[in-house]
Amino acid sequence: MTTIPKTGGIHAPVQPSVELGAIVGNEKLPRSQVISKVWDYIKANDLQNPANKREILADEKLQKVFGREKVTMFEMNKYISQHVKA
Repeated sequence: MTTIPKTGGIHAPVQPSVELGAIVGNEKLPRSQVISKVWDYIKANDLQNPANKREILADEKLQKVFGREKVTMFEMNKYISQHVKA
């Protein structure tokens, strides 16, 4: 039995904007990998609020993506979506 590769939804490759590309790279990636790389960046740069781990304290690069200094982990995807295109 042959499996059909998943190519839609979260698995569809998307092109990051220049601002998001500064964090995840400029190559097309599945949306799931974009989110994963953003989280890697957040953790590597210690950008989670120590008092509230659900809050992301954006550095200069993330502020260009989020448009603000702080976002919750639940809001993050909304802002990232504005920086990717199919």
